Amino acid sequence: MRDRFPLLVVGGLMLLGVLGWFLLQGARRGGFADQLSTFKSEPDGARGLYLLLEESGLPVSRSQQDLTVIPPTRNLVLLGTRFASERGFDKRAFDGSDAGVDGDDHEADDAEFEARGVSALKSPPLSHDESEKLLEHIRNGATLVYVPSSYRDPQLLEDLGVTLERADTTLEVRTLVPAQPSRYVQGVQRVVTKVRAFLELPAGAVPLLVDDTFDKPVAALLPYGQGRVILISAPELAMNRALAVADNAQFWHSLIGAVAASGPVAFDEFHHGFTGERSMGEFAARYGLHYAVAQLLLGIALWALALRRFGSPRVPEDELRVGSTDALFATSRLYREGKHHAHASASILRQLAAEFASRAGVSGRLEPAEIGAALEVRGRKDLARALLDIAQAAGATTSEADVEKVASLAATARKTLNHHLRKQR
Repeated sequence: MRDRFPLLVVGGLMLLGVLGWFLLQGARRGGFADQLSTFKSEPDGARGLYLLLEESGLPVSRSQQDLTVIPPTRNLVLLGTRFASERGFDKRAFDGSDAGVDGDDHEADDAEFEARGVSALKSPPLSHDESEKLLEHIRNGATLVYVPSSYRDPQLLEDLGVTLERADTTLEVRTLVPAQPSRYVQGVQRVVTKVRAFLELPAGAVPLLVDDTFDKPVAALLPYGQGRVILISAPELAMNRALAVADNAQFWHSLIGAVAASGPVAFDEFHHGFTGERSMGEFAARYGLHYAVAQLLLGIALWALALRRFGSPRVPEDELRVGSTDALFATSRLYREGKHHAHASASILRQLAAEFASRAGVSGRLEPAEIGAALEVRGRKDLARALLDIAQAAGATTSEADVEKVASLAATARKTLNHHLRKQR
């Protein structure tokens, strides 16, 4: 059986590699997400906004299901969500197959898709059925905060009677101020952000933020049935890079805080590509299989601990004893057949002298007489006398009987030495 320690090291390194890979994959989630996704930590994401509201104690969450079924008390936030019926802007505009869009619009669409990256093709638009369910949900008393990412008029705005006036692309960031005091803009003096469009509002709409120079609304509240819709035509206002500017963060805190007074607020992530589909791990956890896996790992760990060996294998005691006995008989037969009586006695004497030398504190290479003298100095004249008697008998060995005599004397002397050592302990 080979040494298991290298296998343990290799297994540990492989485990660390797999865990590191999963860690890196999880960290990438903040980079590949769609624009204005609350999972995206890049400058054009909205993760900072979500964390700000969450740390402030507001009841916010992420919704990763479509809008065909919406809980009755849930308010929604749609950041940059696109509609399937959005005029002139769909995936056909990306490949130029829509003949109804002029060259300038094509360039704008391409720029928006380029900024969004591959996520633009993976994020599903809001379907017609979802639009109907969403409007019905608002009519029943819910609140919707909608931030369109394009200057075009999605179907939702047409149903609300709102038109978007495209802002001049040469304009730099704009300064927005509250149109009138309200709880939605509490504590806000000015908001600084880039504006993509201005709102042309129907009768009954209430402006919340207006451009400080042009006096045109950028954020407004529209009653709709028993609910209300809050429109913001400046998507950059929700991005991570804009939160530290002026009173932008305070505006979002006041706005979502006022909306949350009527129920929890959910940020839509389904239409940013996070569909909430269960993975195999989540499916297994649902039925408690992770506990079974943990028990299996614990059993493997206990089994590995029970082995308690990381070196070369040890010979079983029975096998060692039988092997030693066989070797002894084989050696004695060789000495007997070869008539090596003197050599056998000399070997016994040499081994015994080494043990006595260790007790006397001298080198085992010394002659028995020198070792005996050292033993006498230490007060062990009995051992010195026994060693000298054995040396004399070993020197006069000529037969097998003489070897047995030397061995018997050596056994007696060793027994005397071991008995004295046990008494000292």
